[in-house]
Amino acid sequence: MEKQVFTTKTIALMGVLMALRIVLSQFLSITTGFVKISFFFIPVVIMAILFGPIVAGSANALCDFIGAMLFPAGGAYFPGFTLTAFLAGIIYSSFYHKKDLTLTRIILVNVIVTFLLSLPLNTLWLYMMQGNAVFGFLPARIISSSIMCVIQVFITYSMVNIRVFQKQIVKFSV
Repeated sequence: MEKQVFTTKTIALMGVLMALRIVLSQFLSITTGFVKISFFFIPVVIMAILFGPIVAGSANALCDFIGAMLFPAGGAYFPGFTLTAFLAGIIYSSFYHKKDLTLTRIILVNVIVTFLLSLPLNTLWLYMMQGNAVFGFLPARIISSSIMCVIQVFITYSMVNIRVFQKQIVKFSV
């Protein structure tokens, strides 16, 4: 296992990415009772590329917690969503950190995170919080997740193939 080296520059970058993730999640998203459409995955992907799985997962979980504490929506804080965020950060980083970012890899990780992690676990957390009513919105959640998965693949693939982005990743790599 590699030892993480945190410099002032990497800590500042992590702080900026975490703040961007919170802003994108809380302010620049469309939220209904059971469906949330957001682009907060972009800073998570960047954290996953730059930092190892534990750091990216912890940062993503911390962002979820801070966002829930600063901007509570729909009642009390529920730790299940933070667990999902932690696991998503780990999975993204396991696929992206120090790896070739091919279209196949990007599609695979987004399908895993969306359909094997986020959709089932977040539906479970909503069921635990709100009961059987969540099943009435399940078809809408599946459609929303499918659309967001395609958007995430497209944006991630486009982003990692921009030359300026690639240069900055090399510059900030830990």
